[in-house]
Amino acid sequence: MENIRTFNFSVGKEQRNNLNNHASFVVWFTGLSGSGKSSLANRLEKLLYEQQIRSFVLDGDSLRKGVNKNLGFSAEDREENLRIAAEVAKILVASGSLVLASFIAPMQRNRDLIKEIIGEQNYIEVFVNTSLEECERRDVKGLYKKARAGEIKNFTGIDAPYENPVNPDIEINTEKESLEEATHRIFKLLQKKLEIK
Repeated sequence: MENIRTFNFSVGKEQRNNLNNHASFVVWFTGLSGSGKSSLANRLEKLLYEQQIRSFVLDGDSLRKGVNKNLGFSAEDREENLRIAAEVAKILVASGSLVLASFIAPMQRNRDLIKEIIGEQNYIEVFVNTSLEECERRDVKGLYKKARAGEIKNFTGIDAPYENPVNPDIEINTEKESLEEATHRIFKLLQKKLEIK
């Protein structure tokens, strides 16, 4: 690391934010598999696009198909997957994008590290609080069925823990509010932060 020096580029985050006419930061969606994280991120991106706000959805599946395809699902690999996701999100923020990151990030220590990497001032946490029963009922990818059958080990919510966030910026309950209602509630929270100071 001693031979690595940070180059000072002429154009930085501030200039890109001014060009875009909005601030850039990360909205991190956390919750169980099947809770609705990606659906919310996807719908929010569409709303942001309609408002001419540059955004990008970063999700676990897309990262694991490319950048992190060498990682498995051991506790260590999952933590490394999240560390890399946070570093990628940080780069995208510097590029001027509003990043919508959709990752389970099951442990508080994971989310604390993510916030530290990205920077607290650039981090908004959305807890998609959907019950395990509802996530299993949806079982969008058929993963809960496999986990219950013992075909998948260390599956969050079944044989690996999920710690609810201590103090999320916003909590969404997809069992009580519609996708549209939840999306607009998140968007309302972001509006002030999007303004360039």
